[in-house]
Parts: sequence; C-alpha cells; structure tokens
Amino acid sequence: MSWAPLALSLEVAALSMIVALVFGTGISVLLTWKRLPFREFLYALVCAPLVLPPTVLGYYLLVALGTDSAIGRAWESLTGSTIVFSFTGAVIAAAVGSLPMVVRSARIGLEAVEPNLIAAARTLGASPTRVLFTVVLPLAAPAIVAGAMLAFARALGDYGITQMVAGQMINGTETASIHVMNALYGGREEDARNMAIVTTVVGVGLLYVANRVLKKLSGAHV
Repeated sequence: MSWAPLALSLEVAALSMIVALVFGTGISVLLTWKRLPFREFLYALVCAPLVLPPTVLGYYLLVALGTDSAIGRAWESLTGSTIVFSFTGAVIAAAVGSLPMVVRSARIGLEAVEPNLIAAARTLGASPTRVLFTVVLPLAAPAIVAGAMLAFARALGDYGITQMVAGQMINGTETASIHVMNALYGGREEDARNMAIVTTVVGVGLLYVANRVLKKLSGAHV
C-alpha cells in the first residue's frame, strides 16, 4: 500500500486546520459582539457547510476561485498558477468545509468566559485588545483547541469539496479519501480496505490525543 495519499491528506488537513483556526477564531470573536448587525445570519452562513451538499460548496468555490473570477485571475497573475485543481485549492476547500467546526466550538468557549473577569481587567486599565489576548482567548483555549482538532479530522476525511476544487490528483497523488474510492472502483478492494483502516486509526487516534490534551487544558483553568 502506498503511503503517499495518507501523507498528502495529513498535509492538507494540517494546513487547512491552521487556516480554519485563524479565520474561525476571528469570526467567533466577532460573533460575541452582541451589537453586530445580522449576527445570527452571519453565524448561519458560516456554518452552512454543515448542511449544504459538498457539490454545492464545490460549485461556489469554483465560481469564486476559478480562472474566470477576480480572485482567481489575481492569484494567477501573482503566482503564475491557478487556485483550482492545485494543492492550494485542496487546502482552501478543506478549510471551508471544516471552518464551522472551529466557529461553533470557539464561540461556545468565548461566550462561556466569565464577564466579571473581563470587567475586572478593563477596570485595571487593560485595553480591549489586551483583554482579548491575555484573558478571553486563554480561558477559551480548550474550546478553541477542540474546534481545531475537529476541523483537522473533518479535513482529513474530506472527499466531495476537495475532488471538485482540486480534482482527482494533486501533484500526481490522490488524497486518502479519493484513493479509497478509486481503489474500490478499480477492483483493488484490499488496497481500499487498508487505506480506509489506516485513515480511521489515524483519525481516531488524533481525536483521542486531542481529548487528553483538552482535559489537561481544562484542568489548568479550574
């Protein structure tokens, strides 16, 4: 069995998790501002990938990032390569699909921070930015980490969005999920089974480690 598809999936999942973590945490902080207009609509829009079919999300990304779009043309003029049907496209597709995992978890953690602690820090002269980075985010860290790990697991198993945006092959290699499908349809049942088992073990193992880390983080705030 070739390990290249699994290695590619892990690389895509890791990078997409970082992207989803940065943007997801920022969006979650914005959503905690109760005076934000259409706050719940924005939340529903960000979480739409949880309910929309992968083909629909893939279509939207192809329209937004394709060579006929402003973003696609700007990227191609800067880098000389396209976003779609590339490694970059695979990362973006996986990040969009896993973004709700970070947003939902981080928002819960941020809103659970005791308001009195924030008020105390402000009374002592801390600026809103300092309060955010020294009080709010550290206290919400367990929930944010949980969201990041869920995003990683979601990106690791992504199939539909990645296939539409990045294609069957990325730099000559399939992702693990696409490899399983192609091996099954190609009559290589043993290959498909082995990759499915390995992917499952890796995914479950990572979630187990994440839960252990979260327990330690939670204990540190008790």
